Amino acid sequence: MNHFEQKLSNHGLNLRRGRLQTLQINVGRKCNQTCRHCHVDAAPWRTEMMPEPVAHRVGEWIREHRPPVVDITGGAPELSDHFGYFVETAHDYGCHVIDRNNLTIIETAAYAWLPEYLAAHKVEIVASLPCYLEENVNAQRGDGVFEKSISALKKLNAVGYGTRLPLNLVYNPLGPKLPPAQAELEADYKRELKQRYGIEFTSLFIITNQPIARFAEDLRQHGKWDEYLELLANNFNPSTVENLMCRTTLSVGWMGEIYDCDFNQMLKMQVRNGKPLYLWDVTPEYLENRAIQTGVHCLACAAGCGSSCGGALEKTDQQARLPAAASASVESPLND
Repeated sequence: MNHFEQKLSNHGLNLRRGRLQTLQINVGRKCNQTCRHCHVDAAPWRTEMMPEPVAHRVGEWIREHRPPVVDITGGAPELSDHFGYFVETAHDYGCHVIDRNNLTIIETAAYAWLPEYLAAHKVEIVASLPCYLEENVNAQRGDGVFEKSISALKKLNAVGYGTRLPLNLVYNPLGPKLPPAQAELEADYKRELKQRYGIEFTSLFIITNQPIARFAEDLRQHGKWDEYLELLANNFNPSTVENLMCRTTLSVGWMGEIYDCDFNQMLKMQVRNGKPLYLWDVTPEYLENRAIQTGVHCLACAAGCGSSCGGALEKTDQQARLPAAASASVESPLND
């Protein structure tokens, strides 16, 4: 029994899958950025990308089962040759489509068409912007990223994102800390981005850094691994468990293999039934009520206000609920 399962047991909780709401497709690991907190370990030199036969089998599954939401991620998902195929297939069959966009891809000459294309297909954008201060963003995501992100956001605003179309920003703490309360930080982001740059957006999602890939390596290099896991465990919040994304999301890898969530995918915790399962082996009904594979990394999703691909799981004042020692470990957007 891992530490997360022990926490569940202590509270009399049992984590099983509910009805499928979101099919999240990871089309590959290639990205035009190399971010310090990236749990995918994505980078420009990665070559793992979904081949055409797999993409078509995933598309056929979407046409047959029509999940309410199709969430396209990567890497930079737009770098996939099949990005447009997934957007148009899901859109044509009545699915709500999400693009996990890193913003800087819009600033490359080859992808300057993205704002108009995404708007035409009513794609929801979830875009990483870990701070409204330039020095903090560049420290986490690379020099020049903030300037490019602001330029991209202005282009998205110009085609209706942030007003008539959903544009959500993602905040990750800079370092081994819990994020602050989502509602309070969202208000700060909206005020600062509007006043400084005239930018509007729909919502802010806070996501706790997962002890996976580059962030895990950074924790170990700085002797912070045990301290960070203790912080997550000490702030386990049982009220988040019902809404954990693994209950309603199915993650699909670049070869069509399936996982309970994108974090499990990065740890190669593939869904099995005597053998590894692929998307075309299952139906939404088959998945319902199955046990979910867990690990110590799951503590990050259930700490504080909770964390998911859609942000906090509990819309309360996190600071007010945390003990004094943990409250001191809550990130401020002004921290370096």
